[in-house]
Amino acid sequence: MWLVLFFLFPDPEWASYTLGVFVCHSCSGLHRNIAQISKVKSVMLDPWSSSEVEFMDSVGNNAANTKYEQIVPAFYYRPTHKDCTLLRDQWIRAKYERKEFLCVEKQEPYSAGYREGFLWKRGRDNGQYLSRKFILSEREGVLKYFNKNDAREPKAIMKINSLNATFQPAKIGTTHGLQITYLKDNSTRNIFVYHEEGKEMVDWFNAIRAARFHYLQVAFPGASTSELLPKLTRNYIKEGYMEKTGPKHTEGFKKRWFTMDDRRLMYFKDPLDAYARGEVFIGSKENSYVVLPGLPPSTQGNHWQFGITIVTPDRKFLFACETEEDQTDWIAALQTVINRPMLPQEYAVEAYFKHKP
Repeated sequence: MWLVLFFLFPDPEWASYTLGVFVCHSCSGLHRNIAQISKVKSVMLDPWSSSEVEFMDSVGNNAANTKYEQIVPAFYYRPTHKDCTLLRDQWIRAKYERKEFLCVEKQEPYSAGYREGFLWKRGRDNGQYLSRKFILSEREGVLKYFNKNDAREPKAIMKINSLNATFQPAKIGTTHGLQITYLKDNSTRNIFVYHEEGKEMVDWFNAIRAARFHYLQVAFPGASTSELLPKLTRNYIKEGYMEKTGPKHTEGFKKRWFTMDDRRLMYFKDPLDAYARGEVFIGSKENSYVVLPGLPPSTQGNHWQFGITIVTPDRKFLFACETEEDQTDWIAALQTVINRPMLPQEYAVEAYFKHKP
């Protein structure tokens, strides 16, 4: 029996012998957090009674998923082993502890189309986190926040059509840290928020995904659900420090934090800045965009030695990485985008960048 299950389930080092499911090592610790429901053993190292083995054999992951995932909304984010601990922990709790996917009423916090609550938001100028009221309204097509609870006018209005949310625990410095971005005058604006309660934060995340899903269903009526789901929220292709120089290439290189968000390569003085210092549009190879290792021979002023040159139809952008590994990773990330043909709507974004003052 174990040999069959090893074949069906990759790396089944651990198992919940009360739920009848196999889990990876990382998620076994999260199952221990709900010990009243899920009791975990090592598949190979712990002793197993014949009744426990028979129970595992009679249930298994497929049967458990059929039982506990009866009504998972299409927009609800299903985490993988690559996702942050918070997303994986709350998925396990929603599925087994709260049984949210057996009862539609339990999904009200993220399915209602309206959500209101308080989040700790990082101040744009001083970096201090303050409690702010947030309202997500699918009917109005916006997410907005208020500096004061009784304020009539919101401090910011973020349209759902350009909204994105991604968990950034390491970057923000809290396990519940969420980065929300939206376009303001076609430039990216960052907001960093968190909540002490993990469920609250993941509910906000899935409420944003629900609002995006319903917006996209209206905007692209012919698109299938599978086509829309990757567009609800997105993680960044790559982030990290590089050095850059200005358009004249005679300026000194400056260390900046770079974020590759789809076709926008943005750079910031600090990773938690609200606005990018600049953005570079990365088009496709069919439109004469190229990424090359190294810098032109005449380049001076870079402290880091591993250069990258991005060639666009209008100019060259010069960057330098601290290590060869960083250089390789950035080139691979950029090449992935360049190899992808541009969508019709992306030409409008490219045109904006070309005429940007």
